[in-house]
Amino acid sequence: MLYGETGNRNPTIKRYLQPFLLSYTNSCLEDGIGINSFPRLTPVLTGVFFLLFVLTMTIKQAYFGQTSRGETVTRYTMTNAQGTEVSILNLGGIIQSLKTADKNGHFADIVLGCDSVADYEHQSAYLGALCGRHANRIREGQLVIDSRRYQLACNNGPNHLHGGSRGFNERIWSVSAEHNDSESRLILRYQSPDGEEGYPGNLDCEVTYCLNNRDELTINYRAVTDKTTVVNLTNHSYFNLKGSGNCLEHEVQLFADCFVPANASSIPLGEIRPVAGTPFDFTEPKMIGQDITADDLQLLQARGYDHTWVLNQDNSPIKQCAIVKDPGNGRRLTVKTTQPGVQFYTGNFLEDIPGKAGRRYNQQDGFCLETQHFPDAPNQPDFPSTELKPDETYHHTTVFAFDLWTD
Repeated sequence: MLYGETGNRNPTIKRYLQPFLLSYTNSCLEDGIGINSFPRLTPVLTGVFFLLFVLTMTIKQAYFGQTSRGETVTRYTMTNAQGTEVSILNLGGIIQSLKTADKNGHFADIVLGCDSVADYEHQSAYLGALCGRHANRIREGQLVIDSRRYQLACNNGPNHLHGGSRGFNERIWSVSAEHNDSESRLILRYQSPDGEEGYPGNLDCEVTYCLNNRDELTINYRAVTDKTTVVNLTNHSYFNLKGSGNCLEHEVQLFADCFVPANASSIPLGEIRPVAGTPFDFTEPKMIGQDITADDLQLLQARGYDHTWVLNQDNSPIKQCAIVKDPGNGRRLTVKTTQPGVQFYTGNFLEDIPGKAGRRYNQQDGFCLETQHFPDAPNQPDFPSTELKPDETYHHTTVFAFDLWTD
């Protein structure tokens, strides 16, 4: 049930077609042709009106369902002038759908997701969701801030994962919408109270999703606290540029010369290891499946790739992170970020998860590029800090850009 829509005309259409319509209408009136005769004049005029309607940035909102706690879940859909469409839920800031065109102009949904709230509540893969307060793992759920030890919820064996037993992925966020001729924005806000999942401090979070006419989906993260805490936010979307099937034939390039090795429970060993000469070397494009079954302890422990790559540093305000291509349909995803790392995860633990349109998701049906700080950063003194003080603002940006490529 659609209950809301807003939109603005494409600026090019406004600039050139609107004067034409006014001139055409005035000349018809001067010639004594009534308004009721317009539909019979020419199919061109009908086509122009169609273009004015279609080539626009729009935001629609629709009822999606209710949580088991009785909370209303709303889906917000942003569409740009190219027809690229992204749907986001106020539940966990989930990217529920993302539709882009291939080289033949055919649109497909290229992210994994669910068709109902109940299906989201009965999966633990964080499909498309915001993760926080602290994405990734924290060893034994323990951290020390200002000489005080805090115990966080342990929801991944002995460790804390993606914010705890009920992280940001399960929270209802407030949503406001903004748009102009070239982009649409959804601003999501959530206030995490002091002590939630064991974290200190009241944390005010704001996440903005922005879709523009260049087919870029930008995610801006901001947070402030009234007490020193830790923050590490990311989005856990699973991509599949084919739209279905496994992702092993996707071609990936990561702009990272090093990665973070981990133990059997995915806690970092405390070192930064070069990728050269290992299956983790994606400095040149290669298919995901090329080395994923190599006899490598890191791969065997994780059943595939589920590690943080340390992004190469440069002087750019936002640095290159990854390029992913589908060789068959021409879709390309380019990722840039201000974050120091990216968790490249190949869906190794997906198992019979209910998906969209009757699909069931299984191992390696999608891949994640979770831009973030490093796992267990609060307990790793040599890693970039995730500590946030009351006089600071947490702010990071990630851009997912979609286009087509040719050989």
